Amino acid sequence: MSKLMASICWNILAHRTDDVSEVSVKIYQKPSSNDIYELRRKKNPPLCKEDENPDAVWYAPMKTCLHTVPAAIEERGTEWPEEWPKRLESFPDWLNEREKLAADSEHWKAIINKSYLNGMGIDWSSVRNIMDMKAIYGGFAAALASQNVWVMNVIPVHAPQTLPIIYERGLVGIYHDWCESFGSYPRSYDLLHADHLFSRLKKRCKQPVGIVVEMDRLLRPGGWAIIRDKVEILDPLEVILRSLHWEIHMTYAKDKEGIICAQKTMWRP
Repeated sequence: MSKLMASICWNILAHRTDDVSEVSVKIYQKPSSNDIYELRRKKNPPLCKEDENPDAVWYAPMKTCLHTVPAAIEERGTEWPEEWPKRLESFPDWLNEREKLAADSEHWKAIINKSYLNGMGIDWSSVRNIMDMKAIYGGFAAALASQNVWVMNVIPVHAPQTLPIIYERGLVGIYHDWCESFGSYPRSYDLLHADHLFSRLKKRCKQPVGIVVEMDRLLRPGGWAIIRDKVEILDPLEVILRSLHWEIHMTYAKDKEGIICAQKTMWRP
């Protein structure tokens, strides 16, 4: 282990061995610049190629190469983020889509303040854990920052890889394939939010029933679901939700787009 750490240029900050048990502890520190990598006599393990994405994590095979430390200002990781909660609204230089992020944040602030918090009949005092099933930039979670809630931002694997942006804003997120089950303790969430998720999955997943049943498993009895999508998608979804004895509290449609607000009941088959 010591030889391996030396080969990747990690520096030993502390080393101690217990006299009785002979157990050793070493504390290492990763280099903060790339200069030391070039000073190695043996370039083993080698540096990764420039076209290899260090953020590729979904079913990406592990490679024995070193990714360089971000150095240019347009690279993620060169700047320390702002303190919370400023980091929710301050976008660093490496983000090329800062205008889109700002517009996304304003979009969800308007929807949540004008509709979700007042116009749906949801008792927000009983909502603690929320899942955004199709988070993009984390605007939905950021707009709920003033509420006493915790949001899990799920990035579907077929969508753009925006998880670094989620983390940069100080939020929590994960990649997931919604054609598979979600690894979570049953009934962990009080509210599920799905914005145009089903229309994006209709070509990947065989049936929407499986996703709705998974939502039923994740949501606690009495929990809520807000689904926004095309009307042609929402109509069959409403039938599935009613078959599970969910209460439909609100439906609204305009210009072929619509929304369903439903509540899971205590009913079990």
